[in-house]
Amino acid sequence: MGLKVCKFGGTSMADGNIILTDAKIVQADTERRYVVVSAPGKRFGGDIKVTDLLYRCSGAFETGDRKQFDEVFAKVRARFLNIEKEIGKDLGVSAALDDVETQILSGAGRDYCASRGEFLAARIMAAVLDIPFVDATEFIRFKADGTLDEETFVLGGKLLSKYYRAVIPGFYGLGADGKVKTFSRGGGDISGSIVARSVMASLYENWTDVSGFYACDPRIVNGCKSIPELTYQELRELSYMGANVLHSESIFPVRSAGIPIRICNTFRPEDAGTYIVKSFTRDSQECVVTGIAGKKGFTAITLEKSMMNTEVGFVEKVLGVIGKHGISFEHLPSGIDTMSLVIDNEYLKDGVLQTIMEEMRIAVRPDKIYAHENIALVATVGHGMAKNVGTSARLFTALSAAGINVNMIDQGSSELNIIVGVENEDCAACINAIYNEFFA
Repeated sequence: MGLKVCKFGGTSMADGNIILTDAKIVQADTERRYVVVSAPGKRFGGDIKVTDLLYRCSGAFETGDRKQFDEVFAKVRARFLNIEKEIGKDLGVSAALDDVETQILSGAGRDYCASRGEFLAARIMAAVLDIPFVDATEFIRFKADGTLDEETFVLGGKLLSKYYRAVIPGFYGLGADGKVKTFSRGGGDISGSIVARSVMASLYENWTDVSGFYACDPRIVNGCKSIPELTYQELRELSYMGANVLHSESIFPVRSAGIPIRICNTFRPEDAGTYIVKSFTRDSQECVVTGIAGKKGFTAITLEKSMMNTEVGFVEKVLGVIGKHGISFEHLPSGIDTMSLVIDNEYLKDGVLQTIMEEMRIAVRPDKIYAHENIALVATVGHGMAKNVGTSARLFTALSAAGINVNMIDQGSSELNIIVGVENEDCAACINAIYNEFFA
């Protein structure tokens, strides 16, 4: 008999009726024993996620704007009371909200405030399922530097073994200072993975509003194919480049234990979904490319210098400039006398681009240095690419036929992906051209 951990995302917790649907999904399989939930998400276009409301509450408290705090917290209160009403049971939500409000106004902190959506949602789910609630602060631990403490898995294993079934709130744990600490946004997926690793689950099910991963963004390519299976590594590459079905960091806890992840659709539970596995099992001849993802808003800084390859410490000096400014780079394509750094535009606002280029001139005295702004990166990902001759030729022929100019090419050493840099406005056309070549 297996043991499954289920994680329900924000759209799967958006209102009381959907929560009742979640409960039926859990009850339909006796192997689904541990449930992790997100805060209620959007119910419709223009709606506001509960977590966003709570961040606003925190901001109002920090600035001393009590009127704004009261107005925003009233929306949080109304949202949860409406969920309770839709479920049709007295779940003690009003008293729980009173306590949360008191704690926030007592200075519990920004992370505490932001985490209360998951906390209250988990309380509600536990009451609906009539199983124990286990708070994430009881076993999820962060180090002083903000990274996850490996002790978490030991503590989680010991604690959760006391409960045959339980509901756990996602998105947060306990910081080194003894206070509530949250993951980055979307971190509820990481919480689910942590629980799966702690109890050594046979499967981690992530329930959301789509039936798994698609070969590319269905908003860009109509009728694009779904992906029945991909590896942890492929997931990382696609998620990093904008395929946001699952938080890219959520694979780390389960990968070392070889626990597969299944992406499921709460609103179409009969769909097969997508399995994320440790090892590639598909036929590489039939599945040359697994998926395509694109992300806009990058700048490529290119340096040219004769005999660059003989200059010891050249790259170190260049990276030292961006490191001093707290900037990380996405890619570092290079030639014998050229090197480019691809950087997210978010790092380069308010004159930072000009500043670091001038500092690079001083540091390494290049023959030329110039920036190509507003680049989109499009990644073509698949384990089958390394085993099929001519994959790159097919890709670039397709782009040429579509009239798309490629500004940059970067291929990983594992041959798992090929990344091209194109103009922002060519991103969608680039994805369509590659999809039509490998999937149509």
